[in-house]
Amino acid sequence: MLKKIFFVFLFSFIINAAFAQDMAKNRVIILTDIEADPDDTQSLVRLMLYANQVDIEGIVAATSCWHTSQVNPESVKRVIKAYEKVQPNLLKHEKGFPEAEKLLKLVKSGLPKYGMEGVGKGMDSEGSDWIIKVLEEDDDRPLWISTWGGVNTLAQALYKIEKTKRKKEARRLIAKLRVYTISDQDDSGIWIRNNFPELFYVVSPGDDYETATWTGINTVVEDIDNTTISNTWISENIQQNHGPLGAVYPDVAWGVEGDTPAFLSLIPNGLNEAEHPEWGGWGGRYELYKPDFSKTKDGSSIVEIAPETREIWTNANDNYTPYVPNSFGRAVKKAQKSFDGYKVTLWRWRDEFQNDFAARMDWCQKDVDEANHPPVPVLSHSNQITVKSGEYCALDAFDSFDPDGDSFSFLWFHYPEAGSYKQTINFVPENAHNTGFTAPRVEKPETAHIILKVSDKGEPNLTRYKRIIVTILPR
Repeated sequence: MLKKIFFVFLFSFIINAAFAQDMAKNRVIILTDIEADPDDTQSLVRLMLYANQVDIEGIVAATSCWHTSQVNPESVKRVIKAYEKVQPNLLKHEKGFPEAEKLLKLVKSGLPKYGMEGVGKGMDSEGSDWIIKVLEEDDDRPLWISTWGGVNTLAQALYKIEKTKRKKEARRLIAKLRVYTISDQDDSGIWIRNNFPELFYVVSPGDDYETATWTGINTVVEDIDNTTISNTWISENIQQNHGPLGAVYPDVAWGVEGDTPAFLSLIPNGLNEAEHPEWGGWGGRYELYKPDFSKTKDGSSIVEIAPETREIWTNANDNYTPYVPNSFGRAVKKAQKSFDGYKVTLWRWRDEFQNDFAARMDWCQKDVDEANHPPVPVLSHSNQITVKSGEYCALDAFDSFDPDGDSFSFLWFHYPEAGSYKQTINFVPENAHNTGFTAPRVEKPETAHIILKVSDKGEPNLTRYKRIIVTILPR
C-alpha cells in the first residue's frame, strides 16, 4: 500500500512539473450547432478531456445550414454533467481540470436564426455579447473561435464591435481573434472574410466537404490501417466501460468527429503551434493564399460558393511516407508507399491523437498506476539551431523519460513542407536518442523543421513531440 501511495505521489510530481513547463494555454470559445449531427457531441466529449490543457472561455449553441432555426444549449450541458462525474478521477492523472460548475456557466446561446438573418441591428445574443466580453478582458493572449457549425454569432459580435467601438479599439479587439471554422456552414462566413480582411481565418471554404482538410479525420485511406476510426475501436475504447462521459458519446451518423480538427491544434503536445498553421500539427496544415474555386465541384452543403476576396489560411499539401515496424535489425523502416494531399496533413497524426483520446478516456475511471500517460521528450540542446552549409548538426534527447516507467522509442524526421528548405533531410539512425545530419548546401538562409517523436510502449501507446527549427546559412 505504501509503495502504491509513493508511486502516485512521485507520478503526480513528475507529470505536473512537466505540465507546468508548457506554454501559456490557448483560449477558446466554441460555436457548435450541436444536435445537427452527433459529431458535435462526440467532439465535445473529447474537448472535456483536454479542458485542463486549453482555457475554455465559452461554449455557444448556434445554428448552421443543417440546423437553421434552433439552438440546443441543454445538449452541451448534458455532456458537461457527465464530465462532472469523472472530473475528480481525471485530476488524479493531471492537474487543472476545471469544476463542471465553472464550465456550465460558460454555456451560452446564439440566436435561433440562420446565417445573415441573425446579423445586424437588434440581433445581439448572449453568445455574441459573451464573445465581446471575453475579448475585452485584460488578457493579451489570442482568443480562438473554434467553429463547429455556423459562424453568425461571431459575425454579430464583429458587427457590434464595428458599430460601437472607436476604430483603434475595434482594431485592437479584432486583432486578438483567431478563427478556425469547419468549412462554411452558413452565409456569414464569407461576409466576415469580406468585411474584416485582416482577421486571422482558417477554413476550407466551398460547399464540397470532400475538398476540406478537416475530413482527413474520418477519411478511410487505402493502404494504411484505419482501425482507430472504426466503430469497433470507438465502442471498445471510448463508449463502453469508460464511465459516464464515454456513455454519452454517440454512434457515428455521418462522419466521426468532423468538428474535432477545429481545436486539435490548440492542444500542447510539442508539435502543435496554433499561431503557425503552416507548420502543421494534429489539426492539419494550412497555407495563406486566395483559393481558386473554378474547379470546385458542387457538394451537399446548401451554402453557396462565393469568390474569396482575400487570402485565408486553407488547404495545403504534404508528401508523407510513413515509418512502419521492422521485424529485424533497425526497429523502423519507411513504408513502400508515399501519400500526397491536403487530407494527409491531418490523418498522418490520426493514430497518435486517437490513442491520446483513448488514454484520457481511461483516466475517467482508472487509477494512476493502471493507466498510461504520455512520455516527456527532453532535448539536450535548444529547439532553435543555426548551422552553416557543410557543418554537422547534432541532435540529442537523452534525458527524455516516461512517467510510468514504460519503454519508449525515438523517431527523428524532417518536415519539409513546414520550412523553407524543401529537399528531404535524412537521419542515420532515425530511431536513436542521438542523431544528426550534415547541413546541405544553400544559396540563401533556409529553415528546416526537424520533428522528434517520442512514443511509449504502454497501452495505448502515446506520443509527444519536439520541434527543432534549424536555420541553415550559406558559407
